[in-house]
Amino acid sequence: MSRKHDITTDSAAWLGIASHIVLAAFKGAIGLLFDSRALLADALYSAADGAAMIPDKFKFRRQPRMTTTQALPVPGKVGESLAVIFLSVFLLMGSFQMGISSITAVSTGEIDPPGYWAGVAIVISIALKEAVFQVQYRKYRVGRRERLQSLIEAHRNSLYSSIAVLIGVFGAMTGQAMDVPALLYLDPAAALVVALLVLWRIYRLVRNSVYGSLISEIEEEDTARFIETVQRVHGIITVDELKAHENGHYVTITARISVNPRITVMEANEIAARAKVLLMNRFSHVSEVSIQVLPYDPGYPYKSNYESSGDDHPTLIQ
Repeated sequence: MSRKHDITTDSAAWLGIASHIVLAAFKGAIGLLFDSRALLADALYSAADGAAMIPDKFKFRRQPRMTTTQALPVPGKVGESLAVIFLSVFLLMGSFQMGISSITAVSTGEIDPPGYWAGVAIVISIALKEAVFQVQYRKYRVGRRERLQSLIEAHRNSLYSSIAVLIGVFGAMTGQAMDVPALLYLDPAAALVVALLVLWRIYRLVRNSVYGSLISEIEEEDTARFIETVQRVHGIITVDELKAHENGHYVTITARISVNPRITVMEANEIAARAKVLLMNRFSHVSEVSIQVLPYDPGYPYKSNYESSGDDHPTLIQ
């Protein structure tokens, strides 16, 4: 079931990335052809949304499950950060250019009203964006809650940009139709507002990519140290899983370990208690440890079907 959920959320993530790229190209082309700076700025925002979904997709996709003495390496982390920085620089240049162009148009008064298709394009883009969001929401609802919260927040911020563009484009079109020159300034004003939103989006994208990668590396190193410490306890055969959860300045640890299946329940609980005491004494920031003890199962082909059930002698090293 978990594998099925991963495939479903993966397809939803790629759908979101593809939709943002298509919307960015569509709005950019219409904005260029029909003289709408607001629509061009919204195209940049859609591109920023698509760029932001790339690191989010890989961040939620990798789930480090610690089963050895060291943390599993996370592939492509450096390349991912470089790609995000490259896209951010490109979007930064575009947003600065759009902001300067909008300020120049407002200051000089040389404003061309957007064409009819600019209004049609913004309505179509809002409808498509909402349709894609509903599809993603239904698929993410059965997956990870972190992904769902990230999707809702990104969609809410994207709506602010779309509303600003909608007001700017239709306001300028109304000004042209009713011969009200003051309303023509709404289109470059909306472009300036959206350009500022793009700058804020880029800032958050770079911060989450760089700072989030550093935090992830620190957490992996800490988890590897926790696992190494637990495996030093006499009687523990494997650490099947260990998760560390931050709670303010303190950390709570949940772990699952395997012990000799021949020992008693009391002996198994004593091993878990020793592991808990060792973790809390060695790491002062660990406030709580919960350990689940399971009998070690080597599985086929090491498990013999002809093993005598009456043999009480241990066969595994403690």
